[in-house]
Amino acid sequence: MNRYKNRRFPRIGCFLLALPLIALAPAACVSSGSSGSPREALSTISSIARETSGAVNRMESALSKLNEEEATSEDGYYIGRAVGANILTIYPPWERNPGLTAYLNKICAAIVINSPQPELYAGYHVMILDSPEINAFATPGGHIFLTRGIVASAASEDALAAVIAHEAAHIQLQHSLDLINNLRLLQNLTEVADTAADIASRALSQERKQLFSDSVRELVNTMIRNGYSQAQEFDADKTALSLMASAGYNPVSFSDMLSALDRAQAKTPGGFNTTHPSPRLRLANVERNLRSYRVEDTRIFRKSRFEAAAPPGLLSN
Repeated sequence: MNRYKNRRFPRIGCFLLALPLIALAPAACVSSGSSGSPREALSTISSIARETSGAVNRMESALSKLNEEEATSEDGYYIGRAVGANILTIYPPWERNPGLTAYLNKICAAIVINSPQPELYAGYHVMILDSPEINAFATPGGHIFLTRGIVASAASEDALAAVIAHEAAHIQLQHSLDLINNLRLLQNLTEVADTAADIASRALSQERKQLFSDSVRELVNTMIRNGYSQAQEFDADKTALSLMASAGYNPVSFSDMLSALDRAQAKTPGGFNTTHPSPRLRLANVERNLRSYRVEDTRIFRKSRFEAAAPPGLLSN
């Protein structure tokens, strides 16, 4: 049975609007060919400066709370959107088929609406990254990034649900914030916050905005290179099984997806090879926990819409 055919989904907003201007766009400028008046241009620049200043100040506040272990969902959002924006400077978004992105967001909505944490400060959002690499990332702000390589590796909707549930588990277990602490980056983060405060107090020149962006990007590169600990990955896998079962997806598909990743990783360097435990280790952990779940196998009812949303060849170069 289709568990979410008639369910009302939370509205999925524009993914990029949740990310800060400082990382997504160059500084506003007025060219000789601008059709607006100087006053209108100045108003636009001032508006962008106020928005960026506000985002930077929010970032500073979130980072200071992180040091005291009092980070809220709102704090996670402001940290996460800076991280998410900079991930997009490393992996460009894949925009060939908006329908597939909408499909993934519906799967995500079905998972989180049945989870212990159905709401975040700005919700959950899924985006496809234009990379053949097999990988996925999640920020504490609810942004879930899937490379087209990992989406193409999924043989069913339930397999896609397994990947999304795993990333949602990282968010709900607050592993992103734990990762920052475990990598002993609090000092670097404090420096980012200090830079943010300095930028905000000095009208945000392009040079200072770039300095802040570079600092956050350095943090993102570290996260992508090191990944989570093995214990955190195993916890996310275990939680993902529960999230899948609660949404009506078959947890057995998690094993199917890991088996597919195991076969694919031998041919694809990087990606999960550097940021996750081996699929075989994860598979052993998942299979131990699968015994706790007895879910009716309804995968056949989702086959046609999966094939319609992700036809063969759609995600190829």
